[in-house]
Amino acid sequence: MEIPILRLGEVYESADVVELNEKVATHTANPGLIRRDLLRVAEAKAALDAIPAENLADYCEAAAELFMNADLPCGDVLQGPDDYVESLSALTRLPHTLVRMNMGKIHAAMSQIRTVIGGLTRGMSLEIFDQGMTQVGDLAVNYYPVTSSLGVSLPSNAPAVNSLWLPALVMKIPVLLKPGREDPFTPLRIVQAMIQAGFPKEAFGYYPTTHEGGDTLLTSCGAGIAFGSDVTVRKYAPFPKIQVHGTGRSKVLIGEDYIDRWEEFIDVLVTSISANGGRSCINTSAILVPSHGEEIAEALAASLAEIRPLARDDADALLCGFANPAMAEGIDGMIESLLKEGGARDVTAAFRGGERKVEAFDQTYLCPTLVSCEGREHALANTEFMFPYASVVEMPQEEMLGSIGETLVVSAFTEDQSWIKELMLSPDIERLNIGAFPTNRVQWEQPHEGNLFEFLYHRRAIQGDLSGFS
Repeated sequence: MEIPILRLGEVYESADVVELNEKVATHTANPGLIRRDLLRVAEAKAALDAIPAENLADYCEAAAELFMNADLPCGDVLQGPDDYVESLSALTRLPHTLVRMNMGKIHAAMSQIRTVIGGLTRGMSLEIFDQGMTQVGDLAVNYYPVTSSLGVSLPSNAPAVNSLWLPALVMKIPVLLKPGREDPFTPLRIVQAMIQAGFPKEAFGYYPTTHEGGDTLLTSCGAGIAFGSDVTVRKYAPFPKIQVHGTGRSKVLIGEDYIDRWEEFIDVLVTSISANGGRSCINTSAILVPSHGEEIAEALAASLAEIRPLARDDADALLCGFANPAMAEGIDGMIESLLKEGGARDVTAAFRGGERKVEAFDQTYLCPTLVSCEGREHALANTEFMFPYASVVEMPQEEMLGSIGETLVVSAFTEDQSWIKELMLSPDIERLNIGAFPTNRVQWEQPHEGNLFEFLYHRRAIQGDLSGFS
């Protein structure tokens, strides 16, 4: 299978072809080609502008069913849903169960696009994208697009992150996508579903490319979204038009009023740590408790150690292999090195009965790891890895909020109204769950990171006689 470039909807094959495995290769876009295509992006914007936003929302809902069930073009073949699952699993090492779970998340975002956009716009009518104005109560409000293109550099670890760029098309902003190296399939399948559902093909660019090409796409588009590590965040920090989704370091904070009930929450904590193979930025990476730290760590470690490597097509598989075994070896070595420095203990070691790094089913796995740390200053107490990993730290409740640092999701297990108010006013928390909810719980009407509408559209003050405007 050779996957081509889509140059604003037009199939293009380059001379530079990269083999991803023995069955899949991608044509590679060079930076100059991306820049040339951006010279024509006004045509793509005009194609979207010509279609009412209500119709685009209808198309997106129809595309959800095509994405989930249809045979769709993928290079020189038609790819059915089962073919997609197997092909993506073979490249990313996600088990089939998790690929299908991610498919369900994407389907939900597409089929509930009106709910998603309603959450982003705080309930404004879709006509805001047709004419720039709508009524909010007695007030006429005007929003205008700040860009005619959105560039997105995608990761390979979690297919469902593609849900984040989907609303841009209904908002009438063309998208130019750089797929992750191990996941060329998900964004392409979404694009093909949306085109078949009625979106103009000119609204989509799909560019497998190098790091240089990715930089060109992000810096040349009027707005960009990048996914990556802390290194990626620092790299794009000087560019205010690039929104970076970096390390989440999501956390559970258990309050003094809930801590004596800790045994009730073990299953919730296990889900928070291990869902999606522990590969998401919204997985829990640290649990802060005011007491019972060692008891909680032991109970969690025992449950996590039951998650074992299984074949990718096993219906019970929950753990992902590593597409790059050297990455698994590096993570394992880093954890072991930091443990040897003292101040932290791998509690799962006693339960798993073997090494953390395991070779099984022709893959390399890292078994779930729960570390008990003596204090928040330990390097293992506030870090994130691409497998089920978390730390448990015992500390007074009043010190928790001041110690968490920038955190994508906090689930605060508490009913303490005074503490809840402090949490709500914290600038360090992107998404806040109040109650015993896993950190990976997502509501489509409440975006968990950033607001795409506010990123792509700005409000303008407007006054005058607008009674005849329609």
